[in-house]
Amino acid sequence: MRRDSSETKRKILTVCVRLFLEQGYKNTSVSQIVEEAGVARGSYLNLFPTKEKILLELVEAMFSGQFSVARSIADRNLPPVYAYAVETAIQITLTELNEHLRDIYIEAYSLPETSEYIYLHTTYELKQIFGKNFPDYDDSDFYEMEIGTAGLMRGYMARKCDIHFPLERKLSRFLTAAMRVYLVPEEEQEKVIAFIQSLDIKAIATEVMYKLFAILEMKYDFKLSKNREMEETR
Repeated sequence: MRRDSSETKRKILTVCVRLFLEQGYKNTSVSQIVEEAGVARGSYLNLFPTKEKILLELVEAMFSGQFSVARSIADRNLPPVYAYAVETAIQITLTELNEHLRDIYIEAYSLPETSEYIYLHTTYELKQIFGKNFPDYDDSDFYEMEIGTAGLMRGYMARKCDIHFPLERKLSRFLTAAMRVYLVPEEEQEKVIAFIQSLDIKAIATEVMYKLFAILEMKYDFKLSKNREMEETR
């Protein structure tokens, strides 16, 4: 019985992750999931009472190791705020490269369980990076600040770039606002933003995106059927 349940869960996750990436979270219906997975609707609901439960599995895979990737790009001799800037810049840029990733990220930052995972996952990193600016703050303080900066992140992700609001400006606006929250000195803010602007952030995010797709294909045993072309900002 347990083996059957495990196999059913695997089938559902495989189909869901593929469909979320190919057509977006919102455009994927429960009816489509159970039909393509070849499972009964009741079995699906027993394992995943809501679509958000499945999205949580995907978010956990997407967010694992995000700061380690950022640290590999930012020089280890640089202050840790640079890794924070790289990590958040990659996230925002990913949503400009692929509309389905934008949909996934926006839902992840909006829904209760997935957003809670993001808050908790990020709180530890924030304390490590900005703790010296807040010597009397504990985890709960950084958790509460993360709620605010995550809200900023969601807002900037949702607003698509255009000729009037290019990616470079979006990243600069977000990073300035976030670094002010974490009491990064203004002179340091300027250096961090200059560093981000010196990077080919689209190329970096593109590499991260394809690595993410490859990891998810391997983890959930599927192949994306659509040509994974990016919808880049102009």
